[in-house]
Order: sequence, then structure tokens, then C-alpha cells
Amino acid sequence: MLKRLLIVLVLAFATVSFAEDGLRIAHVDSKLIFDGYKGTKKAQEEYDRQVAKWEQQGNLLQKELAAIKEKLDKQVLMLSDEKKRELEAEYNKKDLELKNFIDRVYGRKGELISENEKVSGPIIQLIRKAINEIALQEGYDMVVDRATGAVVFWKKENDLTQKVLDYLNNR
Repeated sequence: MLKRLLIVLVLAFATVSFAEDGLRIAHVDSKLIFDGYKGTKKAQEEYDRQVAKWEQQGNLLQKELAAIKEKLDKQVLMLSDEKKRELEAEYNKKDLELKNFIDRVYGRKGELISENEKVSGPIIQLIRKAINEIALQEGYDMVVDRATGAVVFWKKENDLTQKVLDYLNNR
């Protein structure tokens, strides 16, 4: 919330400060661009294929774990202590394998996130490049992304960062 307020204040200040210079601000919706870009569909299909492979692997591990559990539950009374310990060890090993798989693929730094970045990263870079080229061609000083609230293009000569820092530090 504070970040968005700061962006709005900076934009408002920039608009007032540069209005007499003819500051031109445009906006885009990067989500609509991303979703509407033809290359996104191909990338999404590639991503979906990989996710389906992981789902198959996860389902197979779950089935194997369930089979061991079922065997253990059904035969617990007939098994020797040694055989029971072997099955329990096998179950624990498979359970750990499943948990590690889930963490490796779906965890905070998992392969799912990496794959998403690998597939969508080039598209995002292409979109940013297109925004920059169009903004320069059409003479815009700044372009704001409605989807994220971020400034995605700006002319360096309109950057007030150093002036604001100097002002604050010289008070």
C-alpha cells in the first residue's frame, strides 16, 4: 500500500513539475499484453506439459506409498517383527521420497517456480522491450503498468531521485 502511494505521489509530483515541459505519460496493462500475446500460448503449453509430468510422478509416488500402507495394514497381524520393521522402513523411505519430491517441485524455491520463470521470463523481456521501443517512438516520458502499479519506462532526464536526495540531505 505504501509503495503504491509513493508511486502515485511521485507521478503526481512529476506531472506537476514537468507539465509545462509537456511531460507525456502513458499506461499499459502488462497482464492483458501477456495474456493476449500469441507466444504466451505456446509457452503456456510447454509449461503445462512439464506440470503434467510432475503430477504423474507425484501420483505414482502416492500410489506406491498407499500400496505399502495397505499391505502393512492388512498383514500387520501375520507379519513377523522383522518383516513388519522392513515394511515400516520401506513406507518411511517412500514417504520421505514423496515429501522431498513435493518440496523439490512445489516448494518455495521449487522447480515449478523455476520452470515458470524460464518459460515466462523471455516473454516478459520481450514485452518490456516492445514497451520501451514504442514509448521512445511515440515520445512518451514515462509508462506506468496498470497491472502492477510499476513504472516500466522512464526518460532518465526526468528522474528526480538525486534532486530529492539532495533536498532531503541538505535540510
